[in-house]
Amino acid sequence: MSTNTLTERYVHEVVRRLPADQRDDIADELRTTIADTIEARDPARPETVEREVLSEMGDPIRHAARYADRPLALIGPDLYPTYIRLLAFLLTTVLPVITAVFVLLEIVDGNGLGAAVGAGVETVFTVGAQMVTVLTVLFAVAERAGHRKGTLIRTTDWTPDDLPETREPQKVGVGAVLTAVWYALLLGLTVWQQLSEPYRTDGGERIAVLDPDLWSGWIWPILIGLAGLVVLALVRVVTHGWTSRLAVLHAIAQAVFVLPLAWILQQRQIFNPDFLADVTDNTTPEVYTGAALIVLVASLIAVVNGFRAAKK
Repeated sequence: MSTNTLTERYVHEVVRRLPADQRDDIADELRTTIADTIEARDPARPETVEREVLSEMGDPIRHAARYADRPLALIGPDLYPTYIRLLAFLLTTVLPVITAVFVLLEIVDGNGLGAAVGAGVETVFTVGAQMVTVLTVLFAVAERAGHRKGTLIRTTDWTPDDLPETREPQKVGVGAVLTAVWYALLLGLTVWQQLSEPYRTDGGERIAVLDPDLWSGWIWPILIGLAGLVVLALVRVVTHGWTSRLAVLHAIAQAVFVLPLAWILQQRQIFNPDFLADVTDNTTPEVYTGAALIVLVASLIAVVNGFRAAKK
């Protein structure tokens, strides 16, 4: 069966919001139900009847919520799909833009990368929380206002025309495995260089390459973030792709890993002072700042790509 038939697109939109271990069974159940209903009504007009059946089944977000056994009490089923779509748009599109603007303003004002990173983190949490809170309150008020009036509120009338095209299945196996290997390698090398002290000075002393003082503070969120990224990459291999939940967890893990790393890079605290003295380091502060910016941009791109992949 073509992956771009209305039925397949509808099934895809439903099951991608469900736990991975339920998707195949529910997908088969949905296909059978739709096919049987079309056959019972008018098999001579399958395409026309197919649209009618899917229209009656309603928005796939609402349908997925029924299968997932998620109560939609605060925001009822008529407003819930629109609420989720608007919330996703705000958090994945509007919030990154606002955060980037605040970070750039700090840099332009000459407050340094540390202040810029702090402003970015504060913006993500404060503005993000405000977006979630305000939007939830508005939809909850609209839901209760509609029930008091005895009317059914529908912000949009869903039709099969709203179904996105189904894309080819994500080929995440090799990419996700390589990602897991890369982050695991970074994690292992960080721990290994501290335990084995691989660098030997001119005087014969063995020392670590990274600053040992990091182990009393900044290195731990970096290691935790790396470990989280390894686990999430392996989960993608098992689940054969991204989900909204995975994208959110990936963004959190990236923040835990990258923000402390960018900070210690900008502060030139990443390398062991004894190591730098032995190699006669002439690196300018601008190089460290540039490296920190590259790390932040690369992480932001990875987070955005994760959310985009989750929407497919």
